[in-house]
Amino acid sequence: MNARPLSVAVIGAGPAGIYASDILSKSGLDVSIDLFERLPAPYGLVRYGVAPDHPRIKQIIVALYKILQRGDIRLIGNVEVGRDVSVAELREHYDALVFSTGADTDAPLDIPGVDAPECYGGADFVSWYDGHPDHPRTWDLSAKEVAVIGVGNVGLDIARILAKHAEDLMVTEVPANVAEILRTNQATDVHVFGRRGPAQVKFTPLELRELGKQPDVNVLVDEEDFEYDEGSQAALAASNQQRQVVKALEGYAMAEPEDLTASHRIHIHLFSAPHEVLTDEDGHVRALRTERTRLTGDGTVTGTGVYRDWPVQAVYRAVGYASTPVKGLPFDSENHVLPNAGGRVLGEDGEPITGVYATGWVRRGPVGLIGSTKSDAQETITNLVADAQAGLLHADTDDASQVGHDAVTVLLTRRGVPFTTWQGWELLDAYERQLGQDYGEVVVTSGQSRGRERVKVVSREAMTAISRSQEVPEDLIAAPEVDRVPDRVAHRLEG
Repeated sequence: MNARPLSVAVIGAGPAGIYASDILSKSGLDVSIDLFERLPAPYGLVRYGVAPDHPRIKQIIVALYKILQRGDIRLIGNVEVGRDVSVAELREHYDALVFSTGADTDAPLDIPGVDAPECYGGADFVSWYDGHPDHPRTWDLSAKEVAVIGVGNVGLDIARILAKHAEDLMVTEVPANVAEILRTNQATDVHVFGRRGPAQVKFTPLELRELGKQPDVNVLVDEEDFEYDEGSQAALAASNQQRQVVKALEGYAMAEPEDLTASHRIHIHLFSAPHEVLTDEDGHVRALRTERTRLTGDGTVTGTGVYRDWPVQAVYRAVGYASTPVKGLPFDSENHVLPNAGGRVLGEDGEPITGVYATGWVRRGPVGLIGSTKSDAQETITNLVADAQAGLLHADTDDASQVGHDAVTVLLTRRGVPFTTWQGWELLDAYERQLGQDYGEVVVTSGQSRGRERVKVVSREAMTAISRSQEVPEDLIAAPEVDRVPDRVAHRLEG
């Protein structure tokens, strides 16, 4: 064992990275932990992947805050591995690296027409309305009829945001540019499509029930979409949560027609597999063609050859998230994960790369909730601790002065990287809360007045300046830095 503390860098300050850091800090090892984040603010998809009208889910931030507030895990924000510092350099400065970079892009959907300009990745839409600093500040919300492909909670979030009246979102933390565009939203009918039946959808019960509680929005489900085979019955028998989901869907299907008087509607279509996006002569979306499916007995479905065209002017795919490669590490491009065994990242020869680990979605793919994230982190850190105790973990340098926090912050400072800290996040957090307080009361659809807890700062420059106690730019939105914008959405940049 080293005479000095083990120095570990955790890359990615979302739930996976924070939980891994917390578990490592309590492992019994003498350890020093730096938590890197490519954005100026922590929390990952909890801040930039959860719909702004879901304060219950965002309460997880309270738990994450308590972990980082202790001070034994040091946050180094606004540092992108592969851009500001390389994996090789981190291996020189740390005894072990844990990658928890999550999944921030959309899984592909391979159907004809999906490249039409009005076909959007759900993750990109979420990044826009959550004020992600590296995404364009505009969005086209001119479509009156919209298709959302995917029956998970992200699909529900997208459908709810599109169907909701703008004033009911003004009480959330949406930044000014998002609020302005939401007020122009033309959507009245949002169609959500799933290829399987009610026993297989991935909604959670609470999210599905909340869908029907929005003012002046009806949820419609066709009674013909309730079929159960042996596999479906087994799935329902095994899961109380899935039974609650089916009960909620059946409740929507049994609504009396005379009660469905809202001006906005969310239609949930099951047994409807996306087949093709249809476009007009100018290449713009005019419809989504789906194929009716049927159960095969084991809970899976097959096509029936019966097709239907749904007039829509925009299509959002919410069929899952995918991780992006980490420059300097091998990547499984088929499963969109870092190849690993028990969290130990594997090299091209299939053997573990000593001192390099993965946890969370970049380790196992975008499945599971917080419970899975914690169990992932536990296994990864258990293996890291075992390797440390076996004397396997050493930084790639013989100069002890170049190992750890101080050496890395000197390197970043020398390169002019304006990194942020936990204390800086507390400054930014207070600033956004003050923006919310200064905004004043908002009148929602019901006629009630409500305040705003916070308003997000979007500009990376402004976020960084606030966090570093520097002069704050007047424009808190600003355009994103062009070279940081993902190629898939770069065409939406103004100008």
